[in-house]
Amino acid sequence: MREFDDDDVISSPYSRKVGERLRVIRRQKRLSLQEVEATSTEEFKASVLGAYERGERAISVPRLERLAKFYNVPVDQLLPREDVATPDDADQAASKKLAVDLLKLTQLSGQPFEMLTRFLKMIQLQRQDFNGKVITVRGDDTRAIAAMLDVPVDQVGQRLDALDLLFRP
Repeated sequence: MREFDDDDVISSPYSRKVGERLRVIRRQKRLSLQEVEATSTEEFKASVLGAYERGERAISVPRLERLAKFYNVPVDQLLPREDVATPDDADQAASKKLAVDLLKLTQLSGQPFEMLTRFLKMIQLQRQDFNGKVITVRGDDTRAIAAMLDVPVDQVGQRLDALDLLFRP
């Protein structure tokens, strides 16, 4: 079994995501690294905080807790909001085009389907695509549909397939 070492931390996607969150929160507070150092009476050195933000150094839980207290935010706000392993998968799923069968969609009832129908009609108008039977949805459309169907972005295709809404020539 391989030992965990500091090189693992440096190359860790999770450390980079934590760092990105730390930077976002600091910038929302409109603080520079130097201002954090000065305001925290040098508890958080600018160089060390910068290393955390770049994902070059791992932050301990007690230190993360103190930093959250300093920023006056809950600790969980300093942590990434999504699984680190899936952003590429989600982006890939969102970029995959899906053909939705509009005729089958009109046969379904309920708020999510009515909302989806209105959304797809809006896309048809924007594209001036009045085929009326099938519409291909793109990445940004897929994200919106995921919200309507209450599923993760990478599962939109599966959900539409389960509802028999994917067009098959």
